[in-house]
Amino acid sequence: MGGLRWPLASNEINEQELFPQGLRVVGKGEYRGLEFLEVDAKTSINKVPGPPRFGFQYTINAYRGCSNACGYCFARPTHEYLGLNIGDDFDTKIVVKRNAVERARAETSPVKWGGDLIAMGTNTDPYQAAEGKYRLTRGLLEVMVERSNPVSILTKSTLVLRDIDVLEDLTKLTKARVDFSVGTVDEAVWKATEPGTPHPMRRIEAVAKLNAAGVRSGVLMGPVLPGISDSPEQLHATVKAAVDAGAVSVGHVPLHLGPGVKDHFIDWIASHRPDLLPMYEDIYSGSGKQAATNYRAWLGRTISDLLWELGGPEPMRPKAPKPSHPKPTSPKTRQMALDLG
Repeated sequence: MGGLRWPLASNEINEQELFPQGLRVVGKGEYRGLEFLEVDAKTSINKVPGPPRFGFQYTINAYRGCSNACGYCFARPTHEYLGLNIGDDFDTKIVVKRNAVERARAETSPVKWGGDLIAMGTNTDPYQAAEGKYRLTRGLLEVMVERSNPVSILTKSTLVLRDIDVLEDLTKLTKARVDFSVGTVDEAVWKATEPGTPHPMRRIEAVAKLNAAGVRSGVLMGPVLPGISDSPEQLHATVKAAVDAGAVSVGHVPLHLGPGVKDHFIDWIASHRPDLLPMYEDIYSGSGKQAATNYRAWLGRTISDLLWELGGPEPMRPKAPKPSHPKPTSPKTRQMALDLG
């Protein structure tokens, strides 16, 4: 596994440590195949550098690494920083900040905290499998209730429904919402690209349940995978499912491929869909992590048109329908069926 950037119980403390001593726990039963690296974090709340770009400036991530095992996850390089690899280690070696709740309670003391919104799920999923064992996210929400502190959550897990009672309490005091990441409702794509997550239609059902309980819940179609989950039929099915569930918003984000993640995901494409390699070389030929401008424009226009057609949330659709921009039609960008073999 290599040297960790913080010592576990069997290691000596050194000046490069990020966390005090922790404990390695091998998962058993439903957690078999996972390894939990319990650590004591020095802080719980993180401040995002620069001006707020996504409606928040403070985050809490009780876990690092993610058993959702999404090959495209942008957070994978954070494991490399900790001395772990961005592949299997990221999927199976989960860092658990076991004192996250206590630190959050101390850091949100009214004498030192201004009550800013705190986002959860900005790095890894706060309701991944580890949450079933450690219940840190629930504990953090209970702290937010104590402080009447606004919260936003992004997750791919229906485990959030376990905490609907706490979320209901929080919505009576302040703003709270839960958004579900649902890149597609295509079952074959889901099985191939998000093996550790609940079925996408279960997530869609959870959106309806939360909204019925008075907890605002929307859908983020992300990431949309070029050539894999972006056919007109796939996009229509996903937008329709979100709208039918009463999602308060339907956003989208095309696949981003930053340093480290790009090589990891392109390796996956090479193994599962080598025919798509030229397309990915075309769409992600720039130095940045975003897809090509023409692809992003086509995707945004297409989803906006679908939201208008299907009666989606008003703030997320144009005031009047406009002609769709044609999708790039070169051989490099045509849609093909996913080969699961």
